[in-house]
Amino acid sequence: MTIGEVAAELGVEAHVLRHWENVGALTVRRDGNGYRIYDDSALEQARTVLKLRRVGLSLPEVTAAMSPKKSAAQVVVRAKIAALQNEVAHRQQAITFLRHTVECRHRYLDDCPDCATFVRGA
Repeated sequence: MTIGEVAAELGVEAHVLRHWENVGALTVRRDGNGYRIYDDSALEQARTVLKLRRVGLSLPEVTAAMSPKKSAAQVVVRAKIAALQNEVAHRQQAITFLRHTVECRHRYLDDCPDCATFVRGA
């Protein structure tokens, strides 16, 4: 497949694929004229990069997560899981706070001890 065909299939721009290749997240063979050739392996690798990007990994994290050494990849993935869990906890606290503000009997949040506790803890 050509870079344009792969880009269309994945729903990304061709420059994104070139960038992934430039930073080492994607390896693509070239033909005798220097054109990129996306075989099944390169296409699957590009799909993996896209999936990892969509779940929030940066390109350096993607590159590390695709390391041939499973232990190295696991370190990166575990760190991302911990970061996402922390983010979920913070978002849940924000939801709890916002729900309270909707139901709060105080006109101003500064007058509410529960709101003040949340702000100090945030």
